[in-house]
Amino acid sequence: MRRPLAAIALLAAIGWSTASLADQPLALSPAKTAAAANLVDIRTLVPDIAEDIRYAGHDNFVGTPVDGYLAPKCLLLRPVAEALARVERELRARQLRLKIWDCYRPARAVAHFVRWAHDLADQRTKPQHYPTLDKSKLLGDYIAPVSGHSRGATIDLTLERCAADGTRCEPLDMGTDFDFFDVRAHTDAPDVTASQHANRLLLRDAMQREGFRNYPMEWWHYTLVPEPTPHTLYDVPVQ
Repeated sequence: MRRPLAAIALLAAIGWSTASLADQPLALSPAKTAAAANLVDIRTLVPDIAEDIRYAGHDNFVGTPVDGYLAPKCLLLRPVAEALARVERELRARQLRLKIWDCYRPARAVAHFVRWAHDLADQRTKPQHYPTLDKSKLLGDYIAPVSGHSRGATIDLTLERCAADGTRCEPLDMGTDFDFFDVRAHTDAPDVTASQHANRLLLRDAMQREGFRNYPMEWWHYTLVPEPTPHTLYDVPVQ
């Protein structure tokens, strides 16, 4: 597949060589708005879904609002949002709910992550997010130069247990927080408790029933399979 020059320029700017791009069937969408990209706000389907969109604020591994996040919203391609809404409805019948940390991620946000990862002097978030890793090791398994989130079909989330009337929801103990760069965040990590592992599997089972696949290195990370647009990246701002 031929890539538009704009796509090549963007991907090269975030660390890909043109030689690498030749092997990657990726194109940057020309869409300028969420509507043009078929991205919808999950709250149009589940108005009261729990959200804590970390990259729109300071509570994240970069330590500052991330480029492209102009509002704390969860945008997803419509088929993905519809599948996630089905997961939420099934969980609510069991007094459980999802809590969302991130959804669609603009390509410019990924470029921000890569710039941050190359700035080895900035260690402000090390204690919370990568206490056992040298920052120089984050690029690759933990911070990808091109993220599946930018294709609009990937979600970062956790589970909450709620009272019978749907109030007083509390997060389940998963063993680590979101964006904890360590082997303990692997879904089947051996050094978490049996209860924490069971909670991770509870989330995985619920997501799998609607076609979401877990990324084994991050218990919170799920992608709808097959993806609606597997070869298209989007750079529409979240607003």
